[in-house]
Amino acid sequence: MPFLAELTVVRHGESLANAAFAEAEAHGHDPQGLPARDADVPLSGRGEKQARRLGENWLARLPAAGRPGAVVVSPYVRAGQTARTALAAARLDLPLYVDERLRDREMGVLELLTPAQIRRRFPEEAERRARTGELYYRAPGGESWADVALRTRSLLTDLHGRHAGERVLVVAHDATLLLLRTVIDGLDEAAMHATPPARNAAVTRWVFQDRFTSRLVDDDEVGHLAG
Repeated sequence: MPFLAELTVVRHGESLANAAFAEAEAHGHDPQGLPARDADVPLSGRGEKQARRLGENWLARLPAAGRPGAVVVSPYVRAGQTARTALAAARLDLPLYVDERLRDREMGVLELLTPAQIRRRFPEEAERRARTGELYYRAPGGESWADVALRTRSLLTDLHGRHAGERVLVVAHDATLLLLRTVIDGLDEAAMHATPPARNAAVTRWVFQDRFTSRLVDDDEVGHLAG
């Protein structure tokens, strides 16, 4: 069966929501200035700098034989911004494909709410989420980790077939990265919960021996963001 040579997954740079949530948590208020849809949240100024450093300090410095042959991105604004900014900074002209299966976990009625807002507005959902665990908890109108795993598993199968023998770069979100890691590395529920969220603009990379055998060679690497 055909298979990828290498898969690199990068979480998008810091978004306005990432920054607003951190600010809200630090000062005890609700986040401000966010768009109505999670899909429309752009990068923050810091996130744009991270994307440029990703391009200049990592992508541009890869040897020619080690560069990706294609880039696949989430349809969300912040992921596309990260990919295009990094490619421009690296002065690379690579095919860029959008795949809806890479979208962030859909949170339904909890979309763009902080934990404090959820506890205040939807206390029953906060309790049910804590009791059920993220693997199986599905907010009204949203997805569980198991739901995201189904679409990432489908995506991975297609990537193996469409880009056999190639190196592919994926730019997506912490949830999709976690579930791709779960599918590739065969993590159980405890290991999933123990895996820290990917950092913004971090690089995680696997080399494949076949569709079912891989080696993790970079794990949430952020050295390119230094300085």
